[in-house]
Amino acid sequence: MSLQGGCCCGAVRYATSEQVFHQTVCHCPTCRRASGAPRVAWFSVARADFRVTAGTPAQFASSAGVTRSFCGACGTQLTYQRSDSPDEIDVTTCSLDDPELVAPRDHTFSMYRLSWDRGDDGTPHYPRLRDQNE
Repeated sequence: MSLQGGCCCGAVRYATSEQVFHQTVCHCPTCRRASGAPRVAWFSVARADFRVTAGTPAQFASSAGVTRSFCGACGTQLTYQRSDSPDEIDVTTCSLDDPELVAPRDHTFSMYRLSWDRGDDGTPHYPRLRDQNE
């Protein structure tokens, strides 16, 4: 069994393993700007378990060592990859056909949370990454 998803217009589709990890809601300024939203829900999978099944996503380097993919037709943000973690890929949770299947387990970069974004779902909040105690 696998998770299925894709962009808003249907031009890009993907499938990935259900073996997810690092389910988070990111509040960093780069994710906000790339998505046009106050925060973005992500999950990670092994890079070997992720495959594009239709279309070809466009890519751009949003910062040093980071490549984001999106649909070149409708703009839906799809993935995030770091060059220092080549064996994993982050996928936007809400690009899944059924986002309910992968609930976030925490919030990262909450030090950047917008003051009017008051949503608190009871999960842990980390000022930066969950393994950085700053």
